[in-house]
Amino acid sequence: MFALLPTGGGKSLCFQLPALVRDGLTVVVSPLIALMKDQVDQLQASGVAATFLNSTLDAAEARSRLSGLHRGEYRLLYAAPERLMLDGWSENLKKWNVTALAIDEAHCVSEWGHDFRPEYRQLAKLRAALPDVPVMALTATATERVRADIITHLKLRDPEVFVASFNRPNLTYRVVPKDQPAKQIIDFVRKRESESGIIYCASRATAERVAEALAGRGFSAKPYHAGLEATERARNQDAFLRDDTRIICATIAFGMGINKPNVRWVIHHDLPKNIEGYYQETGRAGRDGLPGDCLLLFSAGDIAKQTHFLDEITNPQELQIARAQLRQIVHYAENASCRRAELLEYFGEKFPLDNCGACDNCAEPRETYDGTIVAQKFLSCVYRIAQNSRFGVGANHIIEVLTGADTEKIRRWGHESLTTYGIGHELSRPAWSAVGRELIRLGYVAVAEGEFATLELTEEGMNVLRARTPITLTKPMDLPKAKRTTTRREGDIACDEILFARLRALRKELADDRKVPAYIVFGDTTLRAMARHYPEQVDEMEGIPGMGEKKRAEFGEIFAAEIADYLKTNSRMAFE
Repeated sequence: MFALLPTGGGKSLCFQLPALVRDGLTVVVSPLIALMKDQVDQLQASGVAATFLNSTLDAAEARSRLSGLHRGEYRLLYAAPERLMLDGWSENLKKWNVTALAIDEAHCVSEWGHDFRPEYRQLAKLRAALPDVPVMALTATATERVRADIITHLKLRDPEVFVASFNRPNLTYRVVPKDQPAKQIIDFVRKRESESGIIYCASRATAERVAEALAGRGFSAKPYHAGLEATERARNQDAFLRDDTRIICATIAFGMGINKPNVRWVIHHDLPKNIEGYYQETGRAGRDGLPGDCLLLFSAGDIAKQTHFLDEITNPQELQIARAQLRQIVHYAENASCRRAELLEYFGEKFPLDNCGACDNCAEPRETYDGTIVAQKFLSCVYRIAQNSRFGVGANHIIEVLTGADTEKIRRWGHESLTTYGIGHELSRPAWSAVGRELIRLGYVAVAEGEFATLELTEEGMNVLRARTPITLTKPMDLPKAKRTTTRREGDIACDEILFARLRALRKELADDRKVPAYIVFGDTTLRAMARHYPEQVDEMEGIPGMGEKKRAEFGEIFAAEIADYLKTNSRMAFE
C-alpha cells in the first residue's frame, strides 16, 4: 500500500489502528529519534503497547525492550532504517511475528524528494527477509515522479495507492518582501504572544541570531539546529513540546514528524530550497484543525544565496534537480495568483475556486501593468544573443547586456555590438531579474536542462515577439500595509477565551506532573470545545472531540471541576 496524506492527515492511524486489531508486531520505520519518542509517548498515554529502539537508550533499557519483543509484549515497534539493516536483525524480525511493515516519511527514498536519505534505499532488502509481510509506505509530500520512485525502490508489488487532498483549508499563506526581518518577526510575534510557533532559517547562525533577538525582547524563544550539543537540542525541543518555550528558531533539521498539534504559526525567515519542504514545514501549523498562519519573508537576495549554494553541487543530475526545485519555489513566492492553488497544482491537484480567501494574493490582489515594452526588450535580447552566437546564455548575462555592462564575456563574445546592448537602463538589475522570471512563468522563455541553465525562447515567446502581442506583467510585492484585509480563517472554534486560558493552565500542570507534552493530555481542539459547551459533569463530555474513554476516565473529573468552579463567578457565553 502507498498512502500520500497531507501533514496532520492521519498517516499514523493507517498503521496504528490495524496494529491494534491484528495479532503480531507492526514495525514502523522512522527517520528521527524525536519522532519515535513522540509517537510512542502518545500511544502509551492511550494504553497501547508500543516501544522504540534507538541510540538514546542505555544498554540495560535496550535489553529490557528486546526481551519484551521476544516475549510478544508489544503491538508496535519504531526503529530507524539503519538499525533494521544491522547484522542479525533479520533473524530477530522473523522471530517476532512481524505482521506489517510501515515505512514512514517514505519520500526519503527518492533522490527527487526533498529529503533524500541513502539508508532508506536499503529498506528493499527487508522484502527478502520478510517476503510475505505486507508493506505500506507513507508520506505527506510527493509529486507523481517521487511517488513512482518510492514504489519502484521499495519494490511494492502492485500496491493500492491512496492520495488525499493536499489542501489545508485552516492555513493562511502570505509572502511579504523581506525588509528588516528581525523587526518584521517581532511585530508578527507580538500579536501572538500566547501562541506557539516555528521560525525556519536557512543557517544555524541565523537561527541563533533570531532566537537571541526574540529572547532579548522578552519572548520565550530557543534555537534548534544540528550544531547544538545533542542534549541542548533535545532540551530545547522538549521545552517547545511542553509549551515551556513558545517559539523555536530552527533550521530544517527540526520538525519532521513532530506531532505538536497547537503550533499556530510558521515563519520562513529565508527562502526554502523547494516546494515540498515548504509545504511540509508550513504543514506543522494547525495540525489540530484550528487556524494557522504561514508567513514567508522573501527577497531577491535569498535567490542569490540559494543559487550560490547550488555551485557546491558537483553531481550533474543533483544540480539539475536542485535548480528546477529552486525555480519552482521562486515562482511560488513571486506569483500573483492564489497561493493555495499554486501549492495544490504542484502536487497535481486542482483547486476548484478562483479565490481561496485565505492567502495574500486572494485577499489583496497585486496590481498589474502593461509590460509589453520591457518584455519585448528581454525577449529580443534572448533572441539576438542566440542568433549572433549560436549558443544560449544565462539570465545574468542577458541582464548585463540589457543594462550595458562592461564585462569580459560581453567583450569576448562581441555582445556590446548587439542592437539590444544597453537598451534596458530604465530598470535595475533586480527588476530585470524579476521580469525574466515572470516571462519564464508565463511560458515565453524556457530554461534549458543540463549543466548550464541557459535561456531560450519558446515557440510561444517567439510568436509574441514577432506579433508584438501586448503582455501584462505583475508589479513587485509591496511591503505590507499597516491595515490589512481580514482573511477568512477555516477551522476556528469560537469559545470562552478566559475559560480556555484556565483549561490550558490546568492541562500544562497535569502534563508537567506526568513529564509529557501538554497535547498528550488534551489538544487545543478538545479544550476549546469544553470552553464552548461548559461540561460540569463527566457524563456531559460525551461527544467532545479528543475525549476518549481512557482520557475521560483519567482527566474528566478534574476538568469538569475546573469548569464548575469557573462558572461560580462567571456566566456562560452563548455561541451560534
